[in-house]
Amino acid sequence: MAKDVVEALQPQPLWSLFKQLSEIPRPSKHEEQVLNFLKNFAKEHQLSYKQDDTGNLVILRPGSGGGESAPTIVIQGHVDMVTEKNSSVVHDFNKDPLKLVRNGDWLKADGTTLGADNGIGVCAALALLTSPPTAKLPPLECLFTVDEETGLTGAFQLDGSIVTGRTMLNLDTEDWGEIFIGCAGGGDSLLTLPLEQEPCSFAGQQPLQLTITGLMGGHSGLNIGEGRGNAILMAVQVLQAVLGKVEEARLMMISGGDKRNALARECRAALTVPIAQKELAKAVASQQIRAIKQDYQNEASISASLVEASQGQTPQAVLTLQSQQRLLKLLQQLPHGAIKYSEAVPGLVETSSNLAAVSPAASSSSSQVEYQIICSTRSSIGPELEKVRAQIAAAAQEAGANAKQDEAYPGWNPDPSSKVLQVVKQVFVEILGKEPKVGAIHAGLECGIIGERCNGMDMVSFGPTIKGAHSPDEAVNILTVEPFWNATLEVLKRLAEVEC
Repeated sequence: MAKDVVEALQPQPLWSLFKQLSEIPRPSKHEEQVLNFLKNFAKEHQLSYKQDDTGNLVILRPGSGGGESAPTIVIQGHVDMVTEKNSSVVHDFNKDPLKLVRNGDWLKADGTTLGADNGIGVCAALALLTSPPTAKLPPLECLFTVDEETGLTGAFQLDGSIVTGRTMLNLDTEDWGEIFIGCAGGGDSLLTLPLEQEPCSFAGQQPLQLTITGLMGGHSGLNIGEGRGNAILMAVQVLQAVLGKVEEARLMMISGGDKRNALARECRAALTVPIAQKELAKAVASQQIRAIKQDYQNEASISASLVEASQGQTPQAVLTLQSQQRLLKLLQQLPHGAIKYSEAVPGLVETSSNLAAVSPAASSSSSQVEYQIICSTRSSIGPELEKVRAQIAAAAQEAGANAKQDEAYPGWNPDPSSKVLQVVKQVFVEILGKEPKVGAIHAGLECGIIGERCNGMDMVSFGPTIKGAHSPDEAVNILTVEPFWNATLEVLKRLAEVEC
């Protein structure tokens, strides 16, 4: 079925490769199968390759068609993908191929992320490597990095010696017609909160289950300023209201969100209330759910309910009163959303933080449980980034949680005088018939890190239009892939005319 979806699409070499890539599992930190595919691809086409200890791979193609003496150009993309699915979908990202579905001018997957981020860029690079020997191209180093989505590990640990080119086209942005020359830096916070719990007798008690699903979710950088909902915070709002109105109501569990770089689409919680007050609890929850839907009218598919559950459907313990208060208060206090907008670029989020996930991690005993909370913070201004991370650490300390914060990755400082930018801009003008938008993106591209690892790089980033990245709604606009491909070819053709 997937073959029928892409076989008529242009450029066919790129789409055919994307179909193959979609059949190969490639979760972050588990890229072995796709790396083997790439190495076999290089061998099949008699191309040499280099690989560093982290797994990053460079496949080389000599210049051709008059571009043999031109400077080497690096084409860069990451091979891993975000693995998100709707809760109703049965899919094992470690072994199952993706099911491609066409919806008008959009290609998506059936209930899962598509992996167009960054699969389209990867396949564009592979298609370039198989260009005819007469094609006018400079020498190419196609750099395929690993584990971009869960911490930019591949870029951070890149052995810069495997890359010799000093001009790079990054093919990992998602707004066709725009050229990106800068990005935000960022860093994650992992909070571990030890809590106390006690057995639940269930005598005279009614277990209730709160479920919030159907939110848009999306990329925690690109979509953070769009006013999308956070299922965790919605659940906390409902729980706080019920626990505040219903005497002896107790929280059993809350779990929501998944990936650090995705907005939380779903959240579930369990609580217990006296049987005599279960209708009050439902009424209070319904009131809050109506208010949430009113506040988030853009979340057209939201589903939220508080329903009765059996003892077997819920945990067998409740948090102590103090513990449930500490947990919910911490979740409320953690920064989430767009915090500051750029003064230089109207509409561009400058600083943000994402309350990405919360879940019970482990019960060391019947009386103790640990909760893990993940926050992802971004900013194009280093001191602002650290300021928000300090706020997260302070909130964690106040709640009695341990905050582990990894080293923040650098942003990519824009260089409007970039030589490769001038070439790309001219090509875009000719294809679009107008001046392209040139700017920065509120997301963590690998460019800034790779530039540091390689001791300097002249870089730009562009790509086809992709919406809903990092969510099961991810889709690539088919009509933008061909002009993206044509632009890439034309840029390389012009770079092939430059003499070393």
